[in-house]
Amino acid sequence: MGVLIVGTVTLDTVETPSNRVEDVLGGSGVYAAVAANFFKSSVQLVGVIGADFPRSYTNFLETQGIDLQGLERIANGKSFRWGGRYAENFNVRDTLFTELNVVSDFHPVLPDAYKKAPYLFLANNSPVLQLSIIEQATDPKLIVCDTMDFWINEEREALEALLARVDVLVLNDSEAQLFIGDSNLMRAAQAILRYGPKRVIVKKGEHGAISVTKSSFFSAPAYPLTRVTDPTGAGDSFAGGMMGYIAAVGDTSEATIRSAMIYGTVIASFNIEDFSVNRQKCVQFSEISSRYDELKEAVHF
Repeated sequence: MGVLIVGTVTLDTVETPSNRVEDVLGGSGVYAAVAANFFKSSVQLVGVIGADFPRSYTNFLETQGIDLQGLERIANGKSFRWGGRYAENFNVRDTLFTELNVVSDFHPVLPDAYKKAPYLFLANNSPVLQLSIIEQATDPKLIVCDTMDFWINEEREALEALLARVDVLVLNDSEAQLFIGDSNLMRAAQAILRYGPKRVIVKKGEHGAISVTKSSFFSAPAYPLTRVTDPTGAGDSFAGGMMGYIAAVGDTSEATIRSAMIYGTVIASFNIEDFSVNRQKCVQFSEISSRYDELKEAVHF
């Protein structure tokens, strides 16, 4: 079963207390696609890059089996670039620069083969763009979208219209609180449900994630790590891993969603052990399964 992922494909500059990397492969679409691909589902990526985007990065994605028919390269354009700096405890990140470049005028048209994808993940992007993708999709079984504080503040009306069309909203704890204006996460999630989605998944960083529907609650723990190198893309890896598992199983039941969240948590734990997707390049599925089993045992009582 296929997963259609629409998101950014970027060149990132990341500074941590111990290191700095420049123009590494990043973007919400990339992290999500690489994570989903662990489950050997058909992964289709929609995004845009400029003429300056290294061929080695697109070659890597292609060798992973990710379908790049929907990745548009603008011959005379510059790629999206983002820079960030993390504090000592990694809980605080300052954005150093954001250069939208080709993303600012991107209006994706889905290839015909993509329109029939049963599982659709709209990674962090303009809600107007996300809505345009939904309108092009023919009959998706599950639509999941992510968002961020910028869209909550700047495109609130479009975001509310989007929520009426999606099955699951994924966002972090501060974004949920901002959207509703309530510091209580359970009340915030329940209030978001009234905008239309059937499920709200709130990411809480090192404290895991929660899933809230009108009739269920689930809390997924984070995998305990003693060393963090770079948290960039962890949330996108979580969502992508979750979508990859759902597509592989071909089911959207409560039990499947819960297992998918644990798999997403595990894949995100590998993501933060190195910069960019460097750690994912060498992760074996047996390692993912082992951490999944560890988390399963940790929460059993």
